[in-house]
Amino acid sequence: MIRIVIAEDQRMLLGALGSLLDLEEDMEVVGKARNGEEALTLVRQHQPDICIMDIEMPLKSGLDVAEELEDDQCKVIVLTTFARAGYFERARKSKVSGYLLKDSPSEDLANSIRTIMNGRKVYAPELVDLAFENENPLTEREEQVLQLIAEGKTTKQIANELYITNGTVRNYVSVILDKLDVSNRIEAISRFKEQGWFK
Repeated sequence: MIRIVIAEDQRMLLGALGSLLDLEEDMEVVGKARNGEEALTLVRQHQPDICIMDIEMPLKSGLDVAEELEDDQCKVIVLTTFARAGYFERARKSKVSGYLLKDSPSEDLANSIRTIMNGRKVYAPELVDLAFENENPLTEREEQVLQLIAEGKTTKQIANELYITNGTVRNYVSVILDKLDVSNRIEAISRFKEQGWFK
């Protein structure tokens, strides 16, 4: 029997997923979580084979939980609405076993679970294309600068924090705007966020 924990903050979807998987003869839903913290607790408590997780949840995101479960026996499947290159990249780095989209047919989920239990990985095909098309163009340093801008820091504060001059910060900002093909800092933050590139 494949033992499963589901983490999903939309109550109706959580119930529907649980019922669907319980109909499968070889599967049993042993826990349902409404946020990332609960998901971690349930996984530790029940030691399931699989944890199906939404990304955007309260307290901890699905990707935060996946990173914490990286060395665990439990295999993580991300089930999300968001086909975003940055999310997919981060999920792959935290060794998730599957990344599926919520608009896939329900039988795909059960089949994917079985495939993953056989030691293979399952990624929604549109994500694989996306990952190759949309790689994060920023260097680690540029990302740091953008992160600080997103936190509301001024040029001077960023310079102090990173031990660089104001002029160097401004140079970074113009390179960031250029690489992201946007005209100001606000657009840069929202483009970076849209792609799911913020860690």
